[in-house]
Amino acid sequence: AYYPNDTSVFTISNKNGLFYKIYLNRGGFAKRWAFGKNEDYKDVVLQDSTFYILASKGDIVKLRFTQDSVLKQKGKFPNGDSAVNEFESLYYDENYKQMIMLCKHCQEDKHKVSAWGFSTDSLQYTPALFTIDEKAIAEKASDHKVIFKPSATAVNPITDELYILSAVGKILVITDRNGTVKEVYHLDPNIYNQPEGLAFTPKGDMIISNAAGEEGIPDILIFKRK
Repeated sequence: AYYPNDTSVFTISNKNGLFYKIYLNRGGFAKRWAFGKNEDYKDVVLQDSTFYILASKGDIVKLRFTQDSVLKQKGKFPNGDSAVNEFESLYYDENYKQMIMLCKHCQEDKHKVSAWGFSTDSLQYTPALFTIDEKAIAEKASDHKVIFKPSATAVNPITDELYILSAVGKILVITDRNGTVKEVYHLDPNIYNQPEGLAFTPKGDMIISNAAGEEGIPDILIFKRK
């Protein structure tokens, strides 16, 4: 999650519940806080001074920092403990006025990726706000074997399009705000080891973070908008 006030990004460590603030203009200097444990955390969004942190089973932790404490609430995904659904990407959509999370794997999906909504007020979930057709992705990619498992999503503030990373399959998919596929790009695995974080600056610069995976080190890539 990009923070324009001091050119920093907020990110998470997925296994140990650590929350980081990394200053992009200070040589990687970072601060960190602990916010939870024993969850497989996948994504973080900053909206209206509140952080929303997504766990793989669909639970969302809502965090607000005050001067001397951290206020914490948690939304429980319906049947989240059944381990049949998996999520990795979260973003806020002004049109729906909700957080949106895309299925990496959901039991009901057959050749489509569904988008679930999450109310930041009631902490309630809404299923199937829209779907993304995997066949349309394969057609755009000219590859019927292409794999699409969303690992990060963000709205490009300049074009008003969804940019969706898939670490599995190494692709970047661009859709409209309702999930209609517009473009698909293959990603060089030498550069994108495990792309699992995505954000935009207000000027439209794109930020992608790679997890370390089994090999390599985690890094942050910054792409200036032409």
